[in-house]
Amino acid sequence: MALTRLVGLLLVLLAGTACTTHELSPVETNPAGFAAWTGALPAYRYNAGDRIAVHYLLTPEMDEEVNIAPDGTVGLKAAGQVQIQGLTATEIEGKLAVAARKILRNPMVTVSLVEAKSAKVYVGGAVVRPGPYLMGGQLGVLEAVLLAGGFNSEGRVDEVIIIRRNPENRPMLRTVDVQNFLETADPTADVPVVAGDIIFVPRSEIAEVNLWIERFIDGVLPFERSFQYTINLQQTPNL
Repeated sequence: MALTRLVGLLLVLLAGTACTTHELSPVETNPAGFAAWTGALPAYRYNAGDRIAVHYLLTPEMDEEVNIAPDGTVGLKAAGQVQIQGLTATEIEGKLAVAARKILRNPMVTVSLVEAKSAKVYVGGAVVRPGPYLMGGQLGVLEAVLLAGGFNSEGRVDEVIIIRRNPENRPMLRTVDVQNFLETADPTADVPVVAGDIIFVPRSEIAEVNLWIERFIDGVLPFERSFQYTINLQQTPNL
């Protein structure tokens, strides 16, 4: 089962755990199943609700702005109905160029983001209101936690886990010492959050990892080694 695999994967990350205190100590240097962390930001992947602008260099009369439909498609004058769910701008441009060849000769297409309504971050664990949240602009890990109501009384402020997919679409993991950021106000102590990030605030017991996965991940964020998951506000678990 996907849940069993994920439980096993995350438990591997809890290296160095003391049996008497059950304190979490995630390993962030190339943990099993995860790629090494890199600062290179993945390209934005467009999803349902986003509004995009499509421009045709040689035929500007075909330019238009459209919303990505709930099924992940867009309907365009030049390209017709095209599925673009989860694609980057470069991938969309290539796909639209191929589709537009039905009526245009050598179409040169560019795509830009007008409004990012699918840009969400998922915050779980020891926070007041776990769930997916619209980013609404640039965020750091602390700001993402604050979107979820902040840390609860059991949260590990010094070791917040962040999971992200890299430019090759593989999952990466690292920890962030938010307590150090609060104490020093050093901007380098925080980590910028990107759309699709999963942020987990652990408690002091290993059992919390299993509970969080079962309640907030399994069935909500289908998690695979390919890191192809989706976040949907309508799927927020009832707390």
